[in-house]
Amino acid sequence: MHTLITPLSGWGRYPVQTCELERPERYADLRSDVARLIARGQGRSYGDAALNENGRVLLTERVNRLLEFDMQKGILRAEAGMTLAEILEVIVPRGWFLPVTPGTRFVSLGGCVAADVHGKNHHHDGSFGDHVLGIELILADGSHVMCTPAEKPELFWATVGGMGLTGIIGEVKLKLIPIFSDYVQVRHHVADNLEQLFRLMQDSAFDDRYTVAWIDSMARGAQLGRGIAMCGHHATEEEFRPGFRNPGKPKRSRSIPFNFPALMLNPMSISAFNALYYRRAGGKREPFLSGYAPYFYPLDAIGNWNRMYGKRGFVQYQCVIPEAAAFEGIKRLLQELSDSRRPSFLAVLKRFGAQGKGLLSFPMAGYTLALDMPIRDEGLFTLLNKLDEVVLQYGGRVYLAKDARLSAESFRAMYPRYDEWLKIKNSVDPQNRFSSSLSRRLGVGQIGIGGTRE
Repeated sequence: MHTLITPLSGWGRYPVQTCELERPERYADLRSDVARLIARGQGRSYGDAALNENGRVLLTERVNRLLEFDMQKGILRAEAGMTLAEILEVIVPRGWFLPVTPGTRFVSLGGCVAADVHGKNHHHDGSFGDHVLGIELILADGSHVMCTPAEKPELFWATVGGMGLTGIIGEVKLKLIPIFSDYVQVRHHVADNLEQLFRLMQDSAFDDRYTVAWIDSMARGAQLGRGIAMCGHHATEEEFRPGFRNPGKPKRSRSIPFNFPALMLNPMSISAFNALYYRRAGGKREPFLSGYAPYFYPLDAIGNWNRMYGKRGFVQYQCVIPEAAAFEGIKRLLQELSDSRRPSFLAVLKRFGAQGKGLLSFPMAGYTLALDMPIRDEGLFTLLNKLDEVVLQYGGRVYLAKDARLSAESFRAMYPRYDEWLKIKNSVDPQNRFSSSLSRRLGVGQIGIGGTRE
């Protein structure tokens, strides 16, 4: 296999680092005999989780075969490089859907396990790892091991949410959910402020299988946190109207061919867009049918949408605040954002259910807020440090798959099961062969004073 040394970034296009890329053509070419290695699927983690500055990055995009699909039981086994988009093309026409999906379908199966991704249904169905039946892992010594929730469960739950640091995820076995059609029954509920929005999301009369809230990040004062709760479920036979136009295979309708000028996304333009969106989306008072792609993957319709943030890129800041303090904590975060007058083009609120079993998994019972903020100057990072302080004060954590700048000290405080995870990591990777720019920035698995692991 040939290697290529080139600048590389995550989806946020920050940071950009020089990495040595290797692209295996088949499963048998996956190997772990490199001193410092991290696997990378589609590169949709936002920061440096799939970067390895001056080290090897193993591109798994061509290791993407569908190995088995039991259409009666809804069980799928595939190589980890297969994307959710490729899986959906196979399973949706046959009456099945992903049990959990993030906001883009252009991510790899292995990446979904490594980040233990969540979706709009976490408060009902948990995260991705809760539906994984088995993982084949390639360890640092080159051996292949199958781990499941029942067989080698410690290694399984260290790998789910472990950011690729326990080994190369080679194959994944996943349990799917049945659906009647490829439509979602959706209803929008308007909230004039954050308090109303929380009441909507906590009220079982409004809640649905999938619930997400868009927030106008530029709203201030009495309107702070105003937004729209978008609730939906897979359309039933009674809700599906015969003759309703089938959307067919989801396609990208347009693409951004160049970097937007830095000043295009500014407080004025974002305020105007948010006001328009609030009126239009809020005007949909009655239930309506939507194709699954526009509901689950709205930004996938725009190719290279990350170019909207300009050449310097952007940071997505996603955190979770425990349920008891969620309203107060989220309000504090939005107030800090509002006071900073720094625009967030996208602000999304979701509800989480019980904390998962993954030792480094992000979700916990509470509410998660995601903010997309363009990088204009160093003042952004000062603001993000303030947001970290708020998150820590309320007992929350930051999502590692989106992170590009969290400190090692904050990481240790946010992830209390790190020491438990590290013992398992050390047992299967004693030389810390699986390492990324993220893990080194956070001090994960590094050799400390006296030869002990930190």
